[in-house]
Amino acid sequence: MASNIVVLSCLLCICLFELLSYQAFSWGPIDTTKGFTSLHLNHSNFVIQRPYDVPEYLRYSFKHGVHKLWVYFTDKPHSPTSSTNPRTEIRMHGYDYSSGVWQFEAHGYVPNGTSGVCIMQVFGASPHATTLMLRVYNGSLSYYRAPVIVPCIYNRWFKLNVIHDVDGSSVKVYIDGILTYEAPGRGGTSHYFNCGVYAQSDDSYYMESRWKGIKIFKKCDY
Repeated sequence: MASNIVVLSCLLCICLFELLSYQAFSWGPIDTTKGFTSLHLNHSNFVIQRPYDVPEYLRYSFKHGVHKLWVYFTDKPHSPTSSTNPRTEIRMHGYDYSSGVWQFEAHGYVPNGTSGVCIMQVFGASPHATTLMLRVYNGSLSYYRAPVIVPCIYNRWFKLNVIHDVDGSSVKVYIDGILTYEAPGRGGTSHYFNCGVYAQSDDSYYMESRWKGIKIFKKCDY
C-alpha cells in the first residue's frame, strides 16, 4: 500500500512538472514593464567605473548604441583606496533608491571565454554588499556562484530584466521575457544598478560584456 502511494505521488509530481513546463512554454515571454514608468536617462546617468590608472577609452567604448566594457584580471581596482577586484562597469547614477519596486532592463552579450565575472548587480544590502549578482562561469549565467539560471549564455544577445521589490524583499530575474530566477532581498538602505564586468573568483585573463537599450523603470504609485 505504501509503495503504491509513493508511486502515485511520483506520477503526480511528474504530471505537475510537465503541466507547468507546458504552461510556461505556452505563455511565452511577458512584458515585465507593464505598470512601470520609464525614467529619463542621459549621458550623466552612465558613470563608468574602470581601473584607476588607465584612461576610459582603454576599457570602455560606446559605438552604434552598444556599450562595450572590458577588463583584465591584472588590472587595478577602480579607486586607489579600494581593495576590490578589477572592474569596468556602468554605475547607473541619479536613481539610487531605498523603497518601492524598481526595474533594470537591457540587452546583454557575453563573448566566449569570459568567465569568473559579475556582469550585472543590484548594489546595496546588509550585511552583504549586494542584493543581486549575475555572474558568468564557463558560459553559464548564475545567481552569485550558484545556482546556474541559464546554462549557455555565450555569443548571443539576450534581454535582461531585473525587478527589485525593496519593501516586498524580493528580486526577480527575467531572461528574454521569461522568469528565470527569484530570490529574497538582502536588506540594505540604499540601492542602485550596475552592469559591465567585475572580476570574481576563478576569473579569466580577459573579461568583456556588451550592453544596449539600457533602461530603468519604477513601479507606478497609484
